[in-house]
Amino acid sequence: MADDSNAANVGARYAQALFDLANDEKQVAAVEADLNSLKKALAESRELRVLIASPTFGSEDKAKGLVGVGTSGRFNMTTLKFLGLLASNGRAAALPAVIDAFARLSAAARGAVSAEVTTAVALTDAQAKGVAAALRQSLGKDPEITTRVDPAILGGIKVKVGSRLFDASLKSKLDSLKFALKRA
Repeated sequence: MADDSNAANVGARYAQALFDLANDEKQVAAVEADLNSLKKALAESRELRVLIASPTFGSEDKAKGLVGVGTSGRFNMTTLKFLGLLASNGRAAALPAVIDAFARLSAAARGAVSAEVTTAVALTDAQAKGVAAALRQSLGKDPEITTRVDPAILGGIKVKVGSRLFDASLKSKLDSLKFALKRA
């Protein structure tokens, strides 16, 4: 848990520095698009996750790997330099936290709010629009929704906005019931 908190703190500091630089260079949208591509690559590639997290690889190897991914993805020069710097400073493991923090900073600058919606099955277009409308009404801002499918929640929905979590999943309700029955 302490490692996650430390990575989040480091990620937030690096994300702020990257955001400030990208903002000065008028490259926020390009850098955000690069980071979204990198987030997708991390989700799809076990090898890339191992590269950034494993202490077996040195910072030079991590820098080469990340810059190589960025080069093949035709990332913006600001993003490429940042990835090299992050790895050279021994902070490659904080990359997922940097990506998430940058997305929040960018959304806040646009006046939007990032929300992560998790469901047991993929949302239909109508359901996604309904969730977006409900979030817009409750938050008073336009939500930028990232969806995830997690069959482990069994049913229902989980919505995370910043540090707040609304959990209406069937799994959490069953866990609460199980806990209540154990206490009775």
